[in-house]
Amino acid sequence: MSTFTQVILYTDTDGRAKFREEQIALTEGNPNARLSQITGATGVQFRESPVGFRSQVHCTGAPQWLFVLSGAMEVGLLDGTSRVFMAGEHFYSADTLPEGATFDPTVHGHWSRQLGSQKLVTLFVKS
Repeated sequence: MSTFTQVILYTDTDGRAKFREEQIALTEGNPNARLSQITGATGVQFRESPVGFRSQVHCTGAPQWLFVLSGAMEVGLLDGTSRVFMAGEHFYSADTLPEGATFDPTVHGHWSRQLGSQKLVTLFVKS
């Protein structure tokens, strides 16, 4: 069976942001065009970030796919690890504040920044 690798930025049980990878089964379509099952979306939003952009530590408001359309983006975790996503790459951002928690930037969230000399253009697909 064919699969699609989904990179997920998520909140672990300790409240800290982490990355993991999961496989999505491509069970639909035909041998020349394998497809996953359809997943719902509530809307899309584009973002343009200038050269030099860097966010503060934050949590994702609600789970969403993030696709890098142009430029490069680094996402950093509080444990010091980070991942770089180039144009054409994507991840599922589900690093939300745990229910009942008060945001603490020393425990919760992640940061992101634009890399290189090209502005960063991203597409959010809200789920």
